[in-house]
Amino acid sequence: MAVDAREKIEEALKEAIRKELPDVREPTPTLERPRNPDHGDFATPEPLNLAKKARQNPRKLAEALAASTDAILDDVVTAVETAGPGFINFRLPPAEQQAIVPRVLDLRDRFGRSDTHRGERVIVEFVSANPTGPLHVGHGRQAALGDAIATLLEWQSYAVSREFYYNDAGAQIQNLALSVRARAQELLGEHAHFPEDGYRGEYIRELAQSYLDEVGTDLSDIESIRRFAVAALRKEQDRDLQAFGVKFDRYYLESSLYADGRVDATVSRLGASGAIYEKDGALWLRTTDYGDDKDRVMRKSDGGYTYFVPDVAYHITKFERGFTKAINVQGADHHSTITRVRAGLQALAMGVPVGYPDYVLHKMVTVMRGGEEVKISKRAGSYVTIRDLIDEVGRDAVRFFLVSRKADTEFVFDIDLARSQSEDNPVYYVQYAHARVCSVLKQAGIALDEAPTRLAEVDLSPLTSSYENPLLRRLADFPAELAVAARDFAPHLITFYLKDLAQEFHSYYNAERFLVVDEREKHARLALVVAVGQVLRNGLAVLGISAPEQM
Repeated sequence: MAVDAREKIEEALKEAIRKELPDVREPTPTLERPRNPDHGDFATPEPLNLAKKARQNPRKLAEALAASTDAILDDVVTAVETAGPGFINFRLPPAEQQAIVPRVLDLRDRFGRSDTHRGERVIVEFVSANPTGPLHVGHGRQAALGDAIATLLEWQSYAVSREFYYNDAGAQIQNLALSVRARAQELLGEHAHFPEDGYRGEYIRELAQSYLDEVGTDLSDIESIRRFAVAALRKEQDRDLQAFGVKFDRYYLESSLYADGRVDATVSRLGASGAIYEKDGALWLRTTDYGDDKDRVMRKSDGGYTYFVPDVAYHITKFERGFTKAINVQGADHHSTITRVRAGLQALAMGVPVGYPDYVLHKMVTVMRGGEEVKISKRAGSYVTIRDLIDEVGRDAVRFFLVSRKADTEFVFDIDLARSQSEDNPVYYVQYAHARVCSVLKQAGIALDEAPTRLAEVDLSPLTSSYENPLLRRLADFPAELAVAARDFAPHLITFYLKDLAQEFHSYYNAERFLVVDEREKHARLALVVAVGQVLRNGLAVLGISAPEQM
């Protein structure tokens, strides 16, 4: 596989650092795009970063590293220049910039993938909704984030497993069963006592009617009602996830942790480690030994376990299954869980890495229509469901919008904007750029699937305009953008990238003609257009979004 200019410069920098600073055995230089293109194609602040530790003047170190790097790169760059108090700028010749086009055309849907983490196993747990009702918009944000994060990691060659953890035990499930029974009694014309913390959406009445139709009118067996309600809601959640294009490799039931004795075994192991003690009739975990502000109750005085105990047991299974890296995508209300789960894992002294698992916590989503907040669903009653949004604006818009902001920021989902066919609608804007690519190829009489082969060997030297150079730079940045987004669990970075690429292509499309008389120029421009279309498709695929050929 051909090595691109960024990789060549990074390797040259590493070699130069090892030469000038022998004590730095494994250098990891940072390479950036200068904000001002006049400053070059790439820049590094590495001399400034290394100077203090090396006890050298940053400017002199920059000059030494620049000279060594320049000698290694030879014809890869036209200039290696020092700037400021410790920066190095690199300028590429046109041929190096244009080389990204045949690279994209050769790799096609593999462009952007990396072998960096091949063989490393990671588990991404997300959604993990209680089976007590339809999936709400917050679950939708988890689904979009978790699935995109998992795909980003797959593009870095991780062996990824997607997992849904069902909290099918505890007080909430009992309230579900009692709520269904109460509604069933009402449907039979009987007096019903509805639980104070019961579920009141229309879906509960539907469940009650289904139970009466399929099981019968004997409502004395609350366990039978519980099993029926949980199974029905799990099926509904699965249908919603299918409509959202999200699939899981495994569903893990909380109840199985109790049935298999894993919760009791975890408590016993913590007891053997000396990490727990009894006080006031309860069992406590010394979480203060691991950074918590106070110790936490594990087993209450009534004998019941607190919610984080099965979570510790569950994460032991992740580690024992060989997942040395684990990522949990959860709502911000789970913040207090982090320290407790990690403390429990560290107290077990099983070799679980500090900071295991990683957490991506997302904030709430507010849904707006016509300038007003939408608060309820026809079926769920108290909240907006993810299925409501999908039915309103389509899967692509929902997925794009829900990952378009950093997870830890609150997000306003504007239904009117998501439905609009304008450049203000980001998903429409990006997809329209791809449709324009397909339109150009159709006018040129070239099939989309044949274009990379037909244009693979064209002369790209005509690609030097003020519209083409930004596109070439943007295409070349795609692999690095994916790597950073995967490292930071930040799919919103890909939405930013796609919007920038679409904006530059729309500007190019509006300013230039592609089917010009000059054959060299026409074929060069068509090759660039095909490369843009391929990267748009790849980026949308990472987010689970389609790339329409016409709109």
